[in-house]
Amino acid sequence: MDQKNRLNALDTALKNEMAEREFYLANAERTGNPLGKAMFKEIADDELDHYERLLKLQETWENERKWPETIPLTVKKTNVGNILAGMMEKVKTMPPGNDDDRAALRKAIDFEAKGVEFYRGLRDMVQDPRERAFFDLLASIEEEHYVSLKETEEYLIDPAAWYRSKERGGGLDGA
Repeated sequence: MDQKNRLNALDTALKNEMAEREFYLANAERTGNPLGKAMFKEIADDELDHYERLLKLQETWENERKWPETIPLTVKKTNVGNILAGMMEKVKTMPPGNDDDRAALRKAIDFEAKGVEFYRGLRDMVQDPRERAFFDLLASIEEEHYVSLKETEEYLIDPAAWYRSKERGGGLDGA
């Protein structure tokens, strides 16, 4: 990938991460459902971490035109799977989601699916193994967000069925 395309891709990634963060924060504030609130807040925090790492990467590429040697470009692992697991005992008493919650989840699921595709595409266009690993990590975290949001959507649609499926060993392993 050449310098111009890399910087354009990073600029797009930065805009997407910040727009998604704002979306998640707004929905964490809006929803009355504890599971939705926790999930949106956690993903908003993850998106901020991605933004900060991408910004450092962009600054280095603009200044040095190479992969950073000294900036630690790792991202924190997401905790979204643990949020679902931690809610198991509380789901019987939680209110079901409303139409606004379900619409927000559908939009979030779409964001994350596109994020997985975008970061995998970047990974496949670069040669530096550290850069490939970084974009692969971002893709895997976006995929974990996607899976957790799908589970959250299932819960909000039918809490009783969701709980029954988890009791039978559908299990939440945090992934």
